[in-house]
Amino acid sequence: MRSFKYIFLFVLLLFGVIVKADNPQEEFCGLHNSSTQNGEQITYYVYYSVAGVYINAGTAVFNNTLERLNGKPVFHIVAEGKTNPSYDWVYTVRDRYESYIDTTNMQPYKFIRNVQEGNYKKYENISFNRVAGTAVTSEGVYKVTPCIQDVISAIYYARNIDFSKYEKGDKIPFKMFLDNQVYDMYVRFLGREDVKTKYGKFRAFKFKPLLVKGNIFEGGEKMTAWVTDDPNHILVRAESPIAVGSVKVDMMSYRNLRYPLTSLKKLKFD
Repeated sequence: MRSFKYIFLFVLLLFGVIVKADNPQEEFCGLHNSSTQNGEQITYYVYYSVAGVYINAGTAVFNNTLERLNGKPVFHIVAEGKTNPSYDWVYTVRDRYESYIDTTNMQPYKFIRNVQEGNYKKYENISFNRVAGTAVTSEGVYKVTPCIQDVISAIYYARNIDFSKYEKGDKIPFKMFLDNQVYDMYVRFLGREDVKTKYGKFRAFKFKPLLVKGNIFEGGEKMTAWVTDDPNHILVRAESPIAVGSVKVDMMSYRNLRYPLTSLKKLKFD
């Protein structure tokens, strides 16, 4: 079941997947951190379904640590995804993504991807030069835009968006550097909605990224994500059909959030 190799990437692309926006704008500029803090940890369970039966296939854990890089304070975000032992016989995933993000403007300085998916392995190390406007990888130097994001920094930057200024149906565009390319990306804001998850019931903001049809994801606005309607803006559920079956991701534990989780209306275990 090779489909699981794409599930962790699905978790990372919670705020969009690769699309060509009609009129991309640099709306991902000028925000400052108001959502995360040193020591925050969020854990997700990843569920895979064929024929309507969901199984717990893996976990994804996001950790934020305040560190220094080249003398500057940074948030060192580490996102690790892996299949559960009971699923390893089908397809083993051991992925680790890291981003070093400026604590003042939430722009990335460095991005590391170290993945092992079955027999496939890949290591990538990217340094962003803000003065030169470049991304430096082992394969070359690439021109990037001033507000470029990597896969991880985009998630944490998006948590600082003031959703109150958007109307239902509005697109929120941004640019991301991945696989030596700059991609125009966006998500469609769908307003507020209560969502029931395996953790509990939340007040949430709802989004739909526009997917390009490929080998795994169907085309159109099929993926859906819910983010807490409180100042933390953490993802609590994401789901999407894929080429074979469907995938669902639920937040199952957290630690050291910056604010109380006031969007939680009812714990499932109450």
